[in-house]
Amino acid sequence: MGYKTKVQLIKRLKSEQYYVNFPAAVAQAIEFTAGEEVEWLIDDHQNLVLRRSDAAVALLKKKLKTKST
Repeated sequence: MGYKTKVQLIKRLKSEQYYVNFPAAVAQAIEFTAGEEVEWLIDDHQNLVLRRSDAAVALLKKKLKTKST
């Protein structure tokens, strides 16, 4: 299942910045934490890949392991 969202453009005097917001359901399913840093990779003109740091993944795996025991 997909979630649609709009790309927003903020124009300032000397720069511009694009924003893409995650729907809350997606952020919760991925279990993002506030302030978590991620990296965008361009796969092709149709797909972007969002990569978490190894540390964030390790913390998530530890958390999931604790939940299951």
